[in-house]
Amino acid sequence: MPTPDSLAQIASEVSACTRCALHKTRTKAVPGEGPQQAEIMLIGEGPGFNEDQQGRPFVGQAGQFLEQLLALAGLKRSDVWIGNVVKCRPPNNRDPLPEELQACHAYLERQIAVLNPKIIVTLGRFSMGKFFPTARISAIHGQMRRVGERFVIAMFHPAAALHNPTYLPLIKQDFARLPELLETARRELAQATPHPSMLAEPQPRYETSKDDSPKQMRLF
Repeated sequence: MPTPDSLAQIASEVSACTRCALHKTRTKAVPGEGPQQAEIMLIGEGPGFNEDQQGRPFVGQAGQFLEQLLALAGLKRSDVWIGNVVKCRPPNNRDPLPEELQACHAYLERQIAVLNPKIIVTLGRFSMGKFFPTARISAIHGQMRRVGERFVIAMFHPAAALHNPTYLPLIKQDFARLPELLETARRELAQATPHPSMLAEPQPRYETSKDDSPKQMRLF
């Protein structure tokens, strides 16, 4: 029997969720998947068509590219946990609305608490906005920053790189550095006791700056 704070329990609640209007148009909710002991948590924006059909994250074209990116870091899909800031597909793959982000906020926070990853990799503007609400993804991508009890790295969404080849070398370079950054995160988290002021999680503002990054959900 899963405990109230288990990934299985959260997934069960997500699958039956009616907190926002997205439940009316979804085929399947997409809670996220991966091992509870994963040190790296990947957070995308929202499910696309294939994800909505299968109830699994990143199984379309962008998901296939994501697996190639993980391979650059010597990782497999089964090594990491993968999810999104919204758990149901926005119609026509539009950007998630503030009320939809807020409806899923508690689920994602609980998943982060259960997993307690050393690194969170945000994929795209909306997941980046959870942690860095005023940042430009073009300015901070690939940079690892301490947020509370873990580190966060903002990266371009795989779909953006597929849509605009200009981003391909950038996202490949960022993923290739993951092993090095994970070693740094392990070492610093093991050595340092965070100051109480660092433990407060950022409030979910989900604001994104207007920059030159493309819409990133279109190729799911």
